[in-house]
Amino acid sequence: TDRSEELTRVAQLTAALEGVPAALVVWDAEGREVLRNQAATAFAGGRHGDALVESAVRDQLRGALAGEPSARDLEVFGPPRRALVVAALPILEDDALVGAVAVVEDVSERRRLEAVRRDFVANISHELKTPVGALGLLAETLTSEEDPAVVRRLADRIVSEAFRVARTIDELLDLSRIEAEGEVRHEPVAVARVVGEAIQRVRPLAVSRSITLDVDVPRRHSVRGDRPQLVSAVANLLENACKYSDEGSLVQVRSRSDGTAVEIDVCDAGIGIPTRDLERVFERFYRVDRARSRETGGTGLGLAIVRHVAGNHGGEVQVRSQEGEGSVFTLRLPAGPGVVGLPAGSGTTGLPAQAG
Repeated sequence: TDRSEELTRVAQLTAALEGVPAALVVWDAEGREVLRNQAATAFAGGRHGDALVESAVRDQLRGALAGEPSARDLEVFGPPRRALVVAALPILEDDALVGAVAVVEDVSERRRLEAVRRDFVANISHELKTPVGALGLLAETLTSEEDPAVVRRLADRIVSEAFRVARTIDELLDLSRIEAEGEVRHEPVAVARVVGEAIQRVRPLAVSRSITLDVDVPRRHSVRGDRPQLVSAVANLLENACKYSDEGSLVQVRSRSDGTAVEIDVCDAGIGIPTRDLERVFERFYRVDRARSRETGGTGLGLAIVRHVAGNHGGEVQVRSQEGEGSVFTLRLPAGPGVVGLPAGSGTTGLPAQAG
């Protein structure tokens, strides 16, 4: 009976360890392997990276049996590339050493998030420190300047730098709010209304650069989602297109639907994006041309906001671009029920045909 109960406990323990996502290897006091769960079986032999992990596990177990529990980081270059922590502890029973257990934990995602957090802090510090420093220098110069033309020029620069700080903070708050909301309201929203409100947001920028906004969004197109978030996403795509297009050029907004999804295209004939940068343009603070972004006042947060909005709605955003020939950003969203009421006075698209 005692033997049966012991076997039952061992079976239960083994089953429990098999369900642990971390890799576990157990040795007895003589250094013989007595247990290896499924996660640890994967590196028991084979590829070079797996052999490195197996070697690290054995080294840590030997140390634990010698009374030196420890942990070490291990970088496996793959593919796939992984960051691992290999740790081992002695197993004691009534103060007597009966074995050792090693645990291998994949911390790749944790390290990635830590890197993102570090980059975020570094970037936002830079984005705020630069204009704030400029504000101080401009104000100091202004106090000793008597020429009215120079005073006006310095004042304009102060206003510009203050606007840059405010814009960065606004976009940070916008991104934070969108990330925090998670679950969004899935209400029928007319795409024409979303695009119309987005155009109103970017109209001053479009007018200042003599950009013409050519819009073709059928009234029947609708999506399910949170209108403020959707407006924010489309406005950021339009702002991006206006900033990186030549003055006096054309930005097009189109929508199409296959019944299950609606795709909103924002097309420009601007500077385009190099192929090497296409995969990264939706990252926070990533900017293809930092000098041009500083000139246009870009923070590198707009496209990150678009990506989060798309994800919140079960959609996606894609980009097609060729350097020197412009870009097409496509926001794909689940389709709504069909025609949704538009504000009074809307035309066939519910949008102004031009903004420049």
